[in-house]
Amino acid sequence: MNSKNNKIVDDFGDEWEKFNQIDLDEIELLKIYNDYFDIFPWHKISKKSLGIDVGCGSGRWAKFSATKVKSLTLLDGSSKSIAIAKKLLKNHANIDYIISDVTAIPINSKKYEFAYSLGVLHHVPDIDKALSEIYRILKPGAPFLAYLYYSFENEDNWYKYLWRISDIFRKKISNLNKKYKTVICEIIAFFIYLPLARLSLLLVKLNVNIKKIPLSYYRNKSYYTMRTDALDRFGTSYEKRYSKSEITQLLKKHGFKLIKFSSLKPYWCVVSYKKKNN
Repeated sequence: MNSKNNKIVDDFGDEWEKFNQIDLDEIELLKIYNDYFDIFPWHKISKKSLGIDVGCGSGRWAKFSATKVKSLTLLDGSSKSIAIAKKLLKNHANIDYIISDVTAIPINSKKYEFAYSLGVLHHVPDIDKALSEIYRILKPGAPFLAYLYYSFENEDNWYKYLWRISDIFRKKISNLNKKYKTVICEIIAFFIYLPLARLSLLLVKLNVNIKKIPLSYYRNKSYYTMRTDALDRFGTSYEKRYSKSEITQLLKKHGFKLIKFSSLKPYWCVVSYKKKNN
């Protein structure tokens, strides 16, 4: 890995070390999991299936996915993340762990019946290489679920301008040392995430449409989740956002087909399939 990739991986290792998800309420975690996996074709997966979580982080999604399959591989570039995942998933005997860059996966081709990569690929500078590797390790016809930050193509201009301002702050904050970065992200969680989330919750009870309110997704989430995601959003030194059409083009470029997007937040969750004749 080059120095840029090292910093990205280290940032997320620090995040999962601070917010290891071990004490997060399981009902809330399952709700978030279901939001991501809303369109995933579990009916095509069985107890005999082998799957892989690409960029597993704390392993929080594997907590549920591992119960559905024969074996699940967790891959992450951070040794800190893998250590946290092992602690979180200590009671799951069907999980393997690999410390590796997502652009150079040390696994034989055509091994897995499914793969997912949630909140990872938009932080990978060489996304083409990452997608190529994921495609390579999948069996023909296997589904692949991805979540990538959306480029606000379905939002008003004021929303896009607000994001641009926030991104200026992200670039500055993410380059601070660990201590100051963490403190600032805690302030953002308390003074921005929490008020907007709770305002959205109140407006829902008053039957007011909250679609255009920033961070309304967090209205029924815990403060712990807000703190985690504030550090996730503002603590990383690299992110790229993608439109539906850009994601579609990327997936098609690397051989994926039957591309389907979820209509639910978070945007964009997308399922695609490796060609059956590969």
